[in-house]
Amino acid sequence: MKIARYLAHGQISYGAVEGDMVKQLSASPFEEFTITDHVHPLSEVKLLAPCVPTKILAIGLNYSSHLHDRPGPTEPMVFYKTPTSLIGPDDTIIRPKDTERLDEEAELVVVIKDRCRNVPAEEAMQHVLGYTCGNDVSARDWQSEDRNWWRAKSADTFSPAGPYIVTDLDPSNVRVSARINGKEVQSESTRYLIFDIPAIVAYTSRYVTLEPGDMIYTGTPGEPGEMKDGDVCEIEIEGIGILRNPIKLEQ
Repeated sequence: MKIARYLAHGQISYGAVEGDMVKQLSASPFEEFTITDHVHPLSEVKLLAPCVPTKILAIGLNYSSHLHDRPGPTEPMVFYKTPTSLIGPDDTIIRPKDTERLDEEAELVVVIKDRCRNVPAEEAMQHVLGYTCGNDVSARDWQSEDRNWWRAKSADTFSPAGPYIVTDLDPSNVRVSARINGKEVQSESTRYLIFDIPAIVAYTSRYVTLEPGDMIYTGTPGEPGEMKDGDVCEIEIEGIGILRNPIKLEQ
């Protein structure tokens, strides 16, 4: 199933996407729901960030192609991104005027289905609702200069996600790509993840309780591209769709 969270006629709803239409769900996808006969053309709704997480976790250095000369991690390298940094499809990424370089990072994002803690890797997929596209926006000079990544990774608008949650995707071998103004800057399969989805869910749930709708950005491959004022960034993941966001310099 392909699930959207959208705004229509002043009301925010979840819906099942079928072709160019979205059918409203009777409840959130984290509850028992039915697909209703209340239908909208996708062209007539505003797609929002695909869920409302209590927290966003992210995994650093999770593709060998992104390590460069650095040694690979022996455990998942986890950090937080604030829920206030979350934006949806076609929302604007604001490039702060006091950062020297702002990069995109194309990532497969895991959406947690239910409350869970201490999940064994072999049971991890039972607690995953589905997957979406994510952009782990990164201010590189802040990332290198600050003692931690609180603003480099979590400033407002630094966590675009969407356009949909896909529940029946096999995440073990899908292509993750990024384009800036139509030029491809990243492209690699998730088969090259250092820590796969079950390992990531198991590891993070060992230390924090995961809640319905929580997101885990799983890492980015290769060499991300810089985003400048007026650019348009597209994150595409095979089987999910395209997350598109314009970039604007802070006023």
